[in-house]
Parts: sequence; structure tokens; C-alpha cells
Amino acid sequence: MRIVAGRWKGRVLKAPSSQDIRPTSDRLRESLFNILAHGHDIEINGARVLDLFAGTGALGLEALSRGASFALFVDEGAEARALIRENTQTLGAAGITRLFRRDATRLGPVAPFQPFTLVFADPPYGKGLGEKAIASARDGGWLAPDALIVVEERGDAEVAAPEGFEHIERREAGDSQIVFLRHRA
Repeated sequence: MRIVAGRWKGRVLKAPSSQDIRPTSDRLRESLFNILAHGHDIEINGARVLDLFAGTGALGLEALSRGASFALFVDEGAEARALIRENTQTLGAAGITRLFRRDATRLGPVAPFQPFTLVFADPPYGKGLGEKAIASARDGGWLAPDALIVVEERGDAEVAAPEGFEHIERREAGDSQIVFLRHRA
């Protein structure tokens, strides 16, 4: 696994040793960020990123490499948190990141943080956890008005936009799908 573009382009990320974490492939991350760069009215430069079910942190770190100003990684797993810590330290990103051990489907209030403009949710496939997590983020005030939410899910799973979200686009990517939603406060 490598950072695809930006200031850390080509830098290697530590990958999981177990099958419990399913990182987004370099190719899918490249496609995703190309879509973000050329549509959906989102500015990566300066974005505040919330990476839910963060795994290795690859999505948030890719955003930081491309100019995001801050990333908060949320994951309950011990292996995931260790990988995120190692990857942020390797890239020298400790000052622009935070890591929370928390259930992404029960975030609670956003304080002391400001709301986030770009959210990635890459939950375990087929359990409806992406929708629960973004609803939790909405309820806790984690989302800026018009925040863009990107949900990665198994290709044949139904991803329904919770109340307060507008479905923008769905893209197939091998056996996965990427769903883009907009928070409408």
C-alpha cells in the first residue's frame, strides 16, 4: 500500500497482518480521489476529514497528502489503531491528525472539534454500518453543512441515504461500490 498522489506520493503505508482489516486498494483510492478532484464540488485542499472505520488510515492520509488540513481517524480495533499510529508517524502527520478509539456508529457530540467537510466511511461490508455511522455523525454535529460523505460498501449491498442526506452518485469498483452523499443540514 502506497500514498497515490500529493506531497507523500509513493510513500509506503504499513498494511494489516490479519484479515480483520480490509484496506481500500491503491487503485480504488486513486479512482476515488480522481472523482473527488473532478466533481462533487469538494475542495480537498484545506478540507477537514473524518475517516470512520479507518483501518490503516489510508483514505484520510491520502486526503492529507493532497492538501487536507486535518484528519480524525475513528476505529475500535487495536490492530487498526496501531497501524494508524505507525502510518501517521512514518509520514510525520502527527500534528495534523487525531485518533479516536470509538464505535463509529455511536460517535456522540463533536466537541471539542469543529465539524468536518469530507467524511469517509469504509465499514465491514454488508452490515449497514456505514448508514448508521453517518447518521451518528449527523446527530452529533460532526458534519459541516454540505459535507461530502463517501461510503465504500460491497457492490451488491443497498446503501440508503439516511434522513438529511442527498444521494449524489454511485460508482462500481470491482466487487465494491462507492456511494457519494451530501449532508443537507
